[in-house]
Parts: sequence; structure tokens; C-alpha cells
Amino acid sequence: MSDDATPKTTNPLAGLSLTFLAADATAGTAPIAAAAASGGPVAAPVVIVGSGPAGLTAAIYTARANLAPVVIGGVVGGGQLMITSEVENYPGFPDGVQGPELMSLFRRQAERFGARIVDADVDRVELGSRPFRLWAAGVEYHADAVIVATGAEALWIGLESETRLRGRGVSACATCDGFFFRDKEIAVVGGGDSALEEALYLTHFASKIHLIHRRDAFRGSKIMQARAASHPKIQLHLNRTVEEVLGAEHVEGLRLGKTDGPGEEELKLDGLFVAIGHRPNVAVFRDWLETDEKGYLRADGATTASNIDGVFVAGDVDDHRYRQAVTAAGEGCRAAIDVERWLEAQQAQEVQRAQGAPEATASGARTATSR
Repeated sequence: MSDDATPKTTNPLAGLSLTFLAADATAGTAPIAAAAASGGPVAAPVVIVGSGPAGLTAAIYTARANLAPVVIGGVVGGGQLMITSEVENYPGFPDGVQGPELMSLFRRQAERFGARIVDADVDRVELGSRPFRLWAAGVEYHADAVIVATGAEALWIGLESETRLRGRGVSACATCDGFFFRDKEIAVVGGGDSALEEALYLTHFASKIHLIHRRDAFRGSKIMQARAASHPKIQLHLNRTVEEVLGAEHVEGLRLGKTDGPGEEELKLDGLFVAIGHRPNVAVFRDWLETDEKGYLRADGATTASNIDGVFVAGDVDDHRYRQAVTAAGEGCRAAIDVERWLEAQQAQEVQRAQGAPEATASGARTATSR
């Protein structure tokens, strides 16, 4: 340790003294600010787009691999956990942790290893050739490899009362929050398989579930409809819309409108789960990267590689099944390892070209093409 390095924290652990140094919060972004001021591009081996669990985990791993990642995290970073109150199913927090606090810890850990995080939205990308080019807040970024971890956002009804009571009885994730409603009466709104699955899952906790749909029939699969209709804890409310979430400090009920006639009705309950779908954040990448039938980015399955060689995807932007912070973090780890190995393969090919040897094709390599 150098003479001017000041110990900040010392923790005894099984007789060992572990000393950590506080990172300089401004050191990592200084080169970016200088490049922005000069009007020149910011170059990095890896640019990560997104600062949720996937993006920041990828940042931690790539930073520890000395790849000096730049994270373009968005104006409002942190992903869906920033609007999540209590998180009780993330490993390592036996007493639970607030969503924003968890993401703050992710960010601090990434910055500790040298990740440079920019709080801006990506406006445009050019992925047709390397280095890849991205633009955010008027600054151009060049990258040898890109990890897209922009996530997906839950679709909401759009009510002021719904927004006000998010985290106070309003949720969009039964797996995350169902436990908090043990022996409570709650509602699920939606008409597809997601709503039916969430309602059935919540029967493990709630005393009664009101399943609300604006049409006269559900859109979900017949088998899921049959299971929901026959479950003793689920009551169906067809031709009904949620007009207001009732309650001042927490959910106390719903005011429902009718689509098959005049009038309204009220339900007294303790929670509302909105299950009307998710929207992957793929707008700036849609012209370049392949998507599936639901609009999510495609990875090749065995790895996190996209259809463009050198571009990788991780987290909820390519996952419409699990949508959990821990699975997103795992995908961020996978993407970082894939990037590290891909860059090593590229360097090996450059050495071979310089020596005039036949080139070996990197495993999983694809051609950079626009869709």
C-alpha cells in the first residue's frame, strides 16, 4: 500500500484483517468528461447498456477482468428494482433489502473495480462494423464489444392511484411480492397466461384472489383458464376494469367499472397485482438485433451472443420467463465471461493475421449485419 493510501475500513474475519480503500468516485468518469468536452469519441473495450442487475453484474465481472467497461446506465438507472420496496428473495440478505439500496450496492461494487458509469440514455447505435458506435447525451462511444442489458418494464394500467401505491400493495411481480400477502385478499388484473399463472401462484399465499379482466373471456390457454376457474380461492370478474385503487397509505380496495353495462362496484382487499404484460427496452436496437415473437432480444441459447458478432445480450431484455433480479445478475455474469473470451479470440486472430498464419474462426462468431 502506498504512503498516501489511507485505510478506510478494517474488518476482522476469522483472525484475518482485511483492509479496503475507498474508491475515488470521480476518477473513473474523468476521461469521459474530458472526451465529451473535446467533442471526441469515448473508446472502451466494452460498453454495457443498462444498469440493472444484469448490466451492473456484467460491469463488475468485466472490470475485474481489466476490460475497463463503460456503463451507459440510463437517466433513471437501476432497473425495475428502483421501484421495488422490500426484496426478500435475493441471496445474501436474510433480513431483506430495499430495491434501491440493493442497486446502490451493485453500483458501488462495479465502481470499486473501475467501471465507468454514465447516467444517460442511448439515443442511437451503429452496429454494422467494429468498433461499434453508440451515442448518449451528445457523446459518441466506440466499443470493441457491447453488452445490451436494457431490461424490460412492466406495463401498468396508468392510474394515478396505482402509481402512488406501488410498493404499498400494488405490484407487478407475484414471485417477488406474493409472500407479503399471506392470508390476505388480493386482486390480479389481466387476461393472458401471465395473469392466470400469477393468480394460481398467489393461491399459495392469499386467502382469496379476485381475477379481473376487461373482456368477456380470457386470452390465455384453455388449460390455464380451466385451472383458474376451478380453483376455490379464485373468483373471476369478467367485463370489469380497474378505475381506481383505493387507499391513502396502502391498498384498501378497488373501484371497478363495467364494460357490459352501466354502474360501478367496489372490492375491499389488501393488494393488487398488475399482470398485463411487459415491454422489453429494445427500441434503439430493433433495427440491428434479432427479436422473438414477443419482441425480446434473441441470444443463441448456449451463450449470450446475439446475431451480431461482438454484441451480447443479458437480463430481462431477452428473458420473458423468469424476470428475477438473481437470474438477470446471472446472465450479466455469463455475458461478461462471453465478452472476455470473445475479445481474447479476436486478439488471437489479430496476432495470426500479423504473422501471416491462417485465421481460426472464433467459437460462436457471427457476421455483423443489420436486419
